[in-house]
Amino acid sequence: MVETRPPRPQTTVVLAMSADGKIADAQHSPPEFGSAADYAHLERQVAAADGILFGSATLKAGETAMRVVTPDLIAARLERGQPEQPAQMVCTRSGDLSPTLRFFQQAVPHWLVTTEQGADAWHGKPHFEQIFTYETADHSIDWVKTLQAMLPLGIKKIAVLGGGQIVAALLAVDLIDELYLTVCPLLLGGTATPTPVAGQGWLQAEAPGLELLSVQQVEHELFLHYRRRRNSA
Repeated sequence: MVETRPPRPQTTVVLAMSADGKIADAQHSPPEFGSAADYAHLERQVAAADGILFGSATLKAGETAMRVVTPDLIAARLERGQPEQPAQMVCTRSGDLSPTLRFFQQAVPHWLVTTEQGADAWHGKPHFEQIFTYETADHSIDWVKTLQAMLPLGIKKIAVLGGGQIVAALLAVDLIDELYLTVCPLLLGGTATPTPVAGQGWLQAEAPGLELLSVQQVEHELFLHYRRRRNSA
């Protein structure tokens, strides 16, 4: 029997990686190895979403969120009845973020996904318009309840921009629907270099399956589009 859950937003992972599957270099620098075509692809996915989800490490590395800046994409959002910018949702269990990050000066909705303890430093302050504090028994983020709580707030589609810990956590509770992976023509190497999916990993027999929907080559980059493959029964 298939388990049924209450409705939740659709989730799509959007990441660029090296040919050996790394999403950052050995110093965890902000990834800048994607081409102009990859950046345009990323902006289109961001523009299609109602919310953008990313971890605190991703934010601290670049200090800003991915905004929609192309006028045609902004106009299309407004025509669909969406606000000019999607909600920017940073996830941190500890709530450890500097209020001086340039992120807080950006003209975007600022949302926080954290724990009760992580939210303590932000309650009563103007930095976040929405704070989600759903926890599991071990004080991790309860992603099922968090995503379900976002749906009534107009979040029907979420673009997940990393990092690998968030992707792994969402996969672990079967909350990833699609993935866009851009394979870039370089090799980064390293045993501790970030990959699209972190965490403890899965055995082959238990690994989440994917269905390849499309492949597109633009010069030396490959754009892969996958759907999460689930058992129907």
